[in-house]
Amino acid sequence: MSTTLSPCMTRSFRPSLSAQLLSAVAASSLPLLFILLWSSGYVAGKIALPHTGPLTLLTLRFGLAAVVLLAVAVATGAPWPQRARGWVHLAVVGLLMQMLHFSCIYFALRAGLSAGVAGLLIGLMPLATALGAHLWLAEQLNGRQMLGLLGGLAGVALVIADKPLGGAWTAYAVAGLGLLGLVAGTLYQKRFCAHMDLRSGAGIQMAVSALAVAAVAGPTEGFAIDWAPELIGSWLWLGLVNSIGAFSLMFIMIRRGQAGQVARLFFLIPGVSALMGFVLLGERLAPLAMAGFALSALAVCAAAFIRPSVE
Repeated sequence: MSTTLSPCMTRSFRPSLSAQLLSAVAASSLPLLFILLWSSGYVAGKIALPHTGPLTLLTLRFGLAAVVLLAVAVATGAPWPQRARGWVHLAVVGLLMQMLHFSCIYFALRAGLSAGVAGLLIGLMPLATALGAHLWLAEQLNGRQMLGLLGGLAGVALVIADKPLGGAWTAYAVAGLGLLGLVAGTLYQKRFCAHMDLRSGAGIQMAVSALAVAAVAGPTEGFAIDWAPELIGSWLWLGLVNSIGAFSLMFIMIRRGQAGQVARLFFLIPGVSALMGFVLLGERLAPLAMAGFALSALAVCAAAFIRPSVE
């Protein structure tokens, strides 16, 4: 018996023009939504930090995200790692990409780092990841990419030279360590967790991070919390929208084969973070710092378009 569809039946299965337009709009809106959600995390964190310690805030953030993600994984029958090694790999990614990265960023924000400068440092992630992939995974790094990395670092140097923290260099060093954590977690996930299920994998990462940061937050901060409306709103935003929404969008775009596009989106995060910091927190940057932002953006964008298909 033939299963070939007639031309009329084939046409009937094609999506309508309106459905195609909706699909195109949804696909094109993902990058914009990702930029807004990711950039908002720095501002929300700075709003919440006057009301609790950095590690306590992360305990709340990771704990809420873990509960939601694990509940979704169980309810939807998501697959779980079949071997202990898979669980360990996910735990390592969580400790690097979540705990180390955000702990450093939050300590830096509490020390006075602006949301825009935090976004600028993390905006170097694609080039830093390319360098790390060259050193660890033996991926090729051409000379123009290296020049882009040096140009991005030069832009950061200009921002730091403006001394918006009055010489508090520790905050920059801690934020740089947070960048290394994000890069290391990205490379480790690419190497060992490329095929993880988004629901169960992210849930495991968040749960491990929540337990690890809580083990340190208890003795050092005593879980002291001022349940002000600003803290509650920021906590819900960070736990539900930023931790789940932004990271989910990133993984969805990567799995759609848009890894190069995701990398380039990080170059827009510093400017968006700085704009949000200006509007919501009253943060301002002097002309020298703005020149540093522009130099970093031009350098990393040039490197991205030179090799847009980096996976």
